[in-house]
Amino acid sequence: MKKVLIISYYWPPSGGIGVLRCLKIAKYLRHYGWEPVVYTAANAHYPSLDESNFKDIPTGMTVLKHPIFEPYAYYKKFLGKPADANVNNDLVAAGRTDWKYKLSVFIRSNFFIPDARAMWIKPSVKFLLNWLKTNRVDAILSDGPPHTNTVIACKIRQATGLPWLADFQDPWTQVDYYQRLILTPWADAKHRRMEQEAFRTANVTTIVSPTWKRDLESIGAKNVHVIPWGYDEDDFKGLNYAPDWKLTLTHAGLIGEDRNPEQLFAAMAEMAQESPEFRQVFSLRLFGQLDASVHEAIARYKVQDMTEILPAVSRAESLKRLVNSQALLLILNKADNAQGRIPGKLFEYLAAKRPVLGIGNTGSDTDHILQQCEAGRCVAHEDKEGIKAALRYFYNAYKQYGNLPATTNEAAVAQYTNRRLTGQFAALLDGISK
Repeated sequence: MKKVLIISYYWPPSGGIGVLRCLKIAKYLRHYGWEPVVYTAANAHYPSLDESNFKDIPTGMTVLKHPIFEPYAYYKKFLGKPADANVNNDLVAAGRTDWKYKLSVFIRSNFFIPDARAMWIKPSVKFLLNWLKTNRVDAILSDGPPHTNTVIACKIRQATGLPWLADFQDPWTQVDYYQRLILTPWADAKHRRMEQEAFRTANVTTIVSPTWKRDLESIGAKNVHVIPWGYDEDDFKGLNYAPDWKLTLTHAGLIGEDRNPEQLFAAMAEMAQESPEFRQVFSLRLFGQLDASVHEAIARYKVQDMTEILPAVSRAESLKRLVNSQALLLILNKADNAQGRIPGKLFEYLAAKRPVLGIGNTGSDTDHILQQCEAGRCVAHEDKEGIKAALRYFYNAYKQYGNLPATTNEAAVAQYTNRRLTGQFAALLDGISK
């Protein structure tokens, strides 16, 4: 069996969506003749933890770990934040103007390239080159961001000649928050130089959406393939549908300022005015961290009584609640590259077999998948009447049937299983390791 060295910062006990890309690849690679060997950080500053992810690590698989230095503890102390505060997205937040924040962003932008894990690059390369002297692998697979992973893999490829598949969950200089960094011309040039070096060095590059594939090719990437996020059938076994009695519309996960669905709240308020019964039966359930602007919008439109704001739950509990919700809410961020944004949660929404209201770019890659799978469609952020029409459709179906029927095309959804998508990764690894 061939071996592939997977370089991934995110690995159990990490929680959140970012860990699932490499974890699910590693879980299913053996089915395609590849033995995964994972290299990850020994003491990473993960924004969330989920011990249940350990169950997906293949029995007997080698996991290599090396210590990492990250600046988050110093950042939290500098800003007077609690030691356990989640600040991984803090440095690219919108609307912050205080001098301590701006100074922190400047330091992060210009002294930690390509990202806050940059000081892990040199020790990782040294560690892996020593390990490879006595251990054979047939290929490298890296997953970024953080693009520190990409740089490590690039240097290993250059030093050893091992074939390399560079996977991108998000772009590098084309990612939405890149414009929020406070970059000197020198730092911007370094980012772009490192990115181009990765494009030239990688044997093959993968990205999660067709639009982002075209974006990467427009700046010089070659041999780019689309392999989207997916869902793991095992995660849904035993989750029987027992629908909520209310007309629940559920969103799982963070809602930042750039995803604030203000027109949804406006539409909810108008629906409640038109039909008092709607106010009694409808419930918007938001699990996870919300930006202050979201709380403010809920209060401004006076829809607190129709909104349940709940803390983040374990992934297993989240999937259970998704399956039992009447409908699901998916929100794309308001960004220049949102046309290619396909949130990882989309595929778990599809697997839950509940109708989906997408708020974001119409005609986007996400909108295409929703319509292909007959699960719903996207309505533009500013289209209050379109959002209201979707709510009215849900409400009328709820009154008629008592619960919303599943609408997904199961054959279309099935192409997005992690097992099938891992087969695509394995085929590319086969092609570069002959």
